[in-house]
Amino acid sequence: MATCVHALVVSLRVLVAWPGALALLGALTLCLGLRRPPGSPPGLPHPHGHCYSAADLRDGQAPAHPLGRHLRWDHHVPVQLVPQLEGLQEAPGPRRPRRHRPRTCPALQLRAGPRSEHNERSISPWRYRIDEDENRYPRKLAFAECLCSGCVDVKTGRETTSLNSVAIHQTMMVLRRKPCPHPAGRGLVTFEVDYIRVPVGCTCVLPRTGR
Repeated sequence: MATCVHALVVSLRVLVAWPGALALLGALTLCLGLRRPPGSPPGLPHPHGHCYSAADLRDGQAPAHPLGRHLRWDHHVPVQLVPQLEGLQEAPGPRRPRRHRPRTCPALQLRAGPRSEHNERSISPWRYRIDEDENRYPRKLAFAECLCSGCVDVKTGRETTSLNSVAIHQTMMVLRRKPCPHPAGRGLVTFEVDYIRVPVGCTCVLPRTGR
């Protein structure tokens, strides 16, 4: 803060001319830049490399500090589908094994019900699974998995190899949790921005042919 006070004193001395106003503005900017946000561990720089304790990350929530409070992950479909998938797993009835189920290409239902979803009516059908990563936020995401290697023929309702099913990916920004790199932050964690490709559905394409 001594640097900040000295800058203010120098600015007041030259305030008699209009350039002094610019000097005062620069001094105030310097003072604000030296201020540390409440709750910040001592000795850690801000905003780069900000670190957090377990008390700062309650209920599995990521801090708003790295990206700002305007960003909301619940607007992303891979996040929205997670509660629905978890609800299906906990629904009453025969318990489904939690291990990864084998993929089976279903027969096409020409008369789909009014509540059937796009992934069920597609000729390249897919299902969703929950991908979980403890060092990522959001920790749980819904990943699409293609059920067929080929595509379902509309006439026969059976799989045909004249077309191939491929996943459609969407790039999504996430946060990666890592140990705090600063010596003063031992036992704390920090977050880094990362971009991952999330499979959100499947479509049919022509198979590749060799020349």
